[in-house]
Amino acid sequence: MRITNGQVFDLEQGFVSRDVCTDGPLLSLTSGDGTVLDAAGCYVIPGLVDVHFHGAVGEDFSDATPEGLQKIADYELSQGVTYLCPAGMTLPEDQLTAICKTTAAHRKHNSGGAEVVGAHLEGPFLCEAKKGAQNGAFLHDPDVPMLKRLQEAAEGCVKLVTVAPEQPGAMEFIREAVGMGIAISLGHTTADYDTAKAAFEAGADHTTHTYNAMPPFAHRNPGVIGAAFDCGAFAELICDGVHIHPSVVRATFQLFGKERMVLVSDTMRAAGMPDGDYTLGGQAVIVKGPLCTLEDGKTIAGSATNLMNCMRTAVSFGIPLADAVRACTFNPARSIGIEDRVGTLDAGKEASLVLLEQRDLSIRRILFKGEAVTA
Repeated sequence: MRITNGQVFDLEQGFVSRDVCTDGPLLSLTSGDGTVLDAAGCYVIPGLVDVHFHGAVGEDFSDATPEGLQKIADYELSQGVTYLCPAGMTLPEDQLTAICKTTAAHRKHNSGGAEVVGAHLEGPFLCEAKKGAQNGAFLHDPDVPMLKRLQEAAEGCVKLVTVAPEQPGAMEFIREAVGMGIAISLGHTTADYDTAKAAFEAGADHTTHTYNAMPPFAHRNPGVIGAAFDCGAFAELICDGVHIHPSVVRATFQLFGKERMVLVSDTMRAAGMPDGDYTLGGQAVIVKGPLCTLEDGKTIAGSATNLMNCMRTAVSFGIPLADAVRACTFNPARSIGIEDRVGTLDAGKEASLVLLEQRDLSIRRILFKGEAVTA
């Protein structure tokens, strides 16, 4: 297929006028079958990559059911999110093991929908004071043997782990995990600047939903955010219009630069569903419009959006479209080590892309590994 007349996302130049060609499941320099798709009036962008979300359409990744994970994958693909690294919650080890086994089995089965590239263990290696919507009953100090058991259950699919670096054993845990090829993100933490800096020097390179569940970025106590800035880490940001004020979204893009921003949705099972009562990691959640909270009405518990909507929200806040696209595609792919095959529209990468109407960023067409996706 040859896709013509669109404004095509380019990592260095923003958007350029050029053709995009596919040959089977890959992008190529020439069209494989001679088919032409007119993308006039559209932006052509890579399929999105979400490295931090929990569920959708009534299903939760932490439930560890094959049917639920399939429904999540189908929904996300319909929204132009083509690669997923869903997050578990703070749960007992047997449930985390079930999550890991379900992820591995889903990847083997390859039954359609967005590709589940791996798993993000957002818990249980967090701190009590900043647990947020995590269940404190199952918090666990960083534990290398436990991580190895979970990675074995996942058959190598654990891609990202969130850690509070002030917890006992955290530095050794970070070094061991990085040696296993797992990316480490700092989050749900009370760490000060020096502790966070030591964690980044040990190999962490990511912050989990920056600003949320961590100390503020203060002028005398810069904390995790200041350390992340100084150490070149990726900064996750939930851009759902609830978690972060628009001014802070703009300032954070300026602070970290377009190369290090990773937009995430932190979506829970209410995405694609009406307002009502739901659960997240076994805890009751009340959803009213864009706001998801625990029963206290104060503690934010994920979001009810999806990554494509987060990208649109970032643009509505004044983030240049090319920067928002990069933060939803190449940067998250790079943060978990899959940028060699996804995240840009270069020849040789997988032919997963989305055509967005220039007038309102609505989806005109989705291709996943060269195949048209039926809405």
